[in-house]
Amino acid sequence: MLERIREIPGVLLSADEYLDDFWPNFHRIDDVLWKLERIQSFQEAGEPSWVAMMEGDWERSLKLIDDGRGVWHEHERAAKRFPRRRIRIVEQPVTPYLQWEMHVLALRAASVEQVRVLDAGEVAEIEVGRRLPELVVLGTVAMYEVTYDDSGTHSGARRIDDREVIAACRGELDKLYAGGEEFRAYYEREIVPLPAPRATVRGRDGSLTRRPGRSVPAPGRGPTA
Repeated sequence: MLERIREIPGVLLSADEYLDDFWPNFHRIDDVLWKLERIQSFQEAGEPSWVAMMEGDWERSLKLIDDGRGVWHEHERAAKRFPRRRIRIVEQPVTPYLQWEMHVLALRAASVEQVRVLDAGEVAEIEVGRRLPELVVLGTVAMYEVTYDDSGTHSGARRIDDREVIAACRGELDKLYAGGEEFRAYYEREIVPLPAPRATVRGRDGSLTRRPGRSVPAPGRGPTA
């Protein structure tokens, strides 16, 4: 079912409409909040730590991530109301975005979210002709296919209300999650040893430049729990 989501009828929502629709349903959630992430690079212009990474200041990026540790611990009590599970599909070599995101997830996995990692090869059989969608599933209440433009900028979502489709997807997500690797083991083995990422920046004329990251003084672990 996951590979057929784009063919399932849904309510088309702009980015603003998605947020307006999401929060009332979020407060009605009755079971696991699932998130499936497949795209390897997103634009996170509103995140100062992402901006620092894109500017080549990896040390500052990691510090800003770590500065947010208290925020996630504040969410810990609310998170106990229902489980939050994320499946992060990764390709090799990891993109600068994914390297950055894994450090962010290290905080979430320590407090509010259960994260498993799957190599892209593990889903190759069900990705027939196209990649799996980006999904957010709010228990049995609603499911969203979250959409992005070619640059990785959030553009909106499609809300899918069919209860049978939601149930089938929840079952498939549960199986993917069961087959995934525990986040901490993956993070320590694959992400922690990496050097500072080299971000690619697109100029106004459309040209691409590579910005080397400035390494942390002590080869680092980034934020850890």
